[in-house]
Amino acid sequence: MAGTMAKEKGRKLIAQNKKARHDYHILDTYEAGLVLMGTEVKSLRLGRASLVDGFIQLDGHEAWLHNVHVPEYTQGTWTNHSARRKRKLLLHRDEIDKLESKSQETGHTIVPLALYFKDGRAKVEIALAKGKKEYDKRQTLREQQDRREADRAMAAARRRQRG
Repeated sequence: MAGTMAKEKGRKLIAQNKKARHDYHILDTYEAGLVLMGTEVKSLRLGRASLVDGFIQLDGHEAWLHNVHVPEYTQGTWTNHSARRKRKLLLHRDEIDKLESKSQETGHTIVPLALYFKDGRAKVEIALAKGKKEYDKRQTLREQQDRREADRAMAAARRRQRG
């Protein structure tokens, strides 16, 4: 067993879609596997990908990840992948059925939240989400600012106590 590679354990984050949590109310999350080409896996291992414009489309009981940017692998040859190609998601049939029925409700969409390796396999965390209205976004920003200010005040108070 001298020549075998050590299997990776745990979760290694590649990319996160922070904008999704700002623009949508997250209703439910799922973990899906990805059907990838070799050069895509190598590119992801270098930690390069962007979920910013990504979305999931359901088509004939299959889930597809669109618009996720995985840069071409620099050492790749003619077998290289195109950076924004659609990629098939691996989900259980009942998960796809549930997503299909829920996503047809008005204002619901499916967005990618995070791309990561779990025990050496590429996974994407997807969410059933409902678009936020402008005032919801402002409310979220206000809550974040309030939380930050409270944290700052508490940190300052702790520093005063110590000093």
